[in-house]
Amino acid sequence: MPMPMNAADRSSAAAMVHRGRFAHAPQPDTLQILDDALVVVDQQGVIVEVLERDHARHADTVSMARDAGRLSTASGEAFWLPGLIDLHVHAPQWPQLGTALHLPLQDWLQQATFPLEARCADLDYADRIYRSLVTTLLSHGTTTAVYFATLHDAATQRLAELCLELGQRAVVGRVAMDHPEQCPDVYRDPSAEAALRGTEALIDFLANRQRNPRRRVLPAITPRFIPSCTDALLHGLGELASRHGCHVQTHCSESDWEHHHVLQRTGLSDTHALEAVGLLGRHSVLAHANLIDERDMRTMARCGSGVAHCPLSNAYFSNGVFALRRAARLGVRVGLGTDIAGGPSASLFDAARQAVTVSRLLETGVDGRVDSERRGVAHSRIDFVHALHLATAGGADVLELPIGRFQAGCRFDALLIDPAALDGGIVHWADSDDERDLLQKTLYGATRANVRQVWVDGVQRAGAS
Repeated sequence: MPMPMNAADRSSAAAMVHRGRFAHAPQPDTLQILDDALVVVDQQGVIVEVLERDHARHADTVSMARDAGRLSTASGEAFWLPGLIDLHVHAPQWPQLGTALHLPLQDWLQQATFPLEARCADLDYADRIYRSLVTTLLSHGTTTAVYFATLHDAATQRLAELCLELGQRAVVGRVAMDHPEQCPDVYRDPSAEAALRGTEALIDFLANRQRNPRRRVLPAITPRFIPSCTDALLHGLGELASRHGCHVQTHCSESDWEHHHVLQRTGLSDTHALEAVGLLGRHSVLAHANLIDERDMRTMARCGSGVAHCPLSNAYFSNGVFALRRAARLGVRVGLGTDIAGGPSASLFDAARQAVTVSRLLETGVDGRVDSERRGVAHSRIDFVHALHLATAGGADVLELPIGRFQAGCRFDALLIDPAALDGGIVHWADSDDERDLLQKTLYGATRANVRQVWVDGVQRAGAS
């Protein structure tokens, strides 16, 4: 019987050795910077080991990889970050980016968004916008995206196919919405049964191992939000979640209108109404959650559910700031979402810096007529390290996927950042900036131009070679 391979044996069989500076935030208060480190990636895209520069096998591993033609070295001031994880994207809203943001949420949906999403009944149209979206997000460094699609089965499956084709890791949901009082006739599931059949069809579609051998694209049960779903549909989706154990995504206590609608209809907060129908669990991703209280937070933590914090769109539609630090103290897992197109940017870097900004506003308050000691919510601010964590390891924790960190056993989803890119937004002075300065400047200034390369599952998917 052959002996099992040790780490060194696996290193020699690996597909690639990446050498350079690697930075990640495995915890909200922890920034790790590894200079002249080696990240060894096997042929399946899994990190086999991480060798720091003083490791006994560092020099030999470099020599062997160079001789085998599988050494990739980051040049100049370039450095590696984990791939960005966007927990909340409305794929069919991509053409709507940056428009209609003056409308209240319910008017925005009825007047602008639902008519646009209905167009995805045309598969050629859906293919065109989804291809543009996935390509653009990859170029911005989003290696994993959690997508709301539409209620159209073929178009939703096409989005999943495009993620597989273009190499993005994704969680894709076929939107379920059948309530006749909240959904227009031209864009509504004809029955709860039809929505459930479409949801299960997507689950079966992505379970096909030939189509999706590495399970890089996963299905999500996706009630749009409680107002758009009948009780029969919500209970049916909860049963599907129990049966299949897949991800669940929905909106939760997003705005005053939506939050109070659920209270009036069910007598419960969104959090507890979702729990009552079996949709609050270990794989649930709850977008926004701005109006949840500590009881809701404790319930989320007990159920293991996570929040997609969407600071960009919250500024337009949510009538509040998500109490991120309070939720984290109570054990709620949190990552970031752009909420395209409620959020008018495709960059998760924009969402990360906005998360820092709104946390400061929550802590200090915004009404200058109120005394400063009473104006804000104490201990609410986060810093750039926490924001980087949210955009990477935090999102990975919400999804329970082995990504977001440079650690053995994680997938090599990564960005090579070029601080010196001519059209980039990082103002870097190599003779005065230390490593921490450079990371701060990247979090606050990086643009698409600074993302030199994008890798998913150990394969380069975007950027210059």
